[in-house]
Amino acid sequence: MVEELTPAEVHERVQNGTVRVVDTRPEPAFERGHVPGAINVPLTELPARVGEIEWDDTDVVCACPLGKSSIQAAKLIGSYEGVDDGVTVASMAGGYREWTFDLEDGA
Repeated sequence: MVEELTPAEVHERVQNGTVRVVDTRPEPAFERGHVPGAINVPLTELPARVGEIEWDDTDVVCACPLGKSSIQAAKLIGSYEGVDDGVTVASMAGGYREWTFDLEDGA
């Protein structure tokens, strides 16, 4: 089962620099606005690109529009052998629909 963090929990961790956010939406949606510091890896590209990303010891939270496909993304990332066992890979509950904090725009 994938851990789910509320948007408030994600926001706090972003502010503290203790999490990496992986935004799984298509690039145009990402460019319109995303969690500050997030990286964009569209869900359709994630299986092919997961090996390209340098997974350090920072926890990961996946974000999507509604908090559903991000669960699948978190499962995929969590199962990747390049992610340390001590790293938590979670999903943002409710997705961007529930995010009430400032967004960063552009790529």
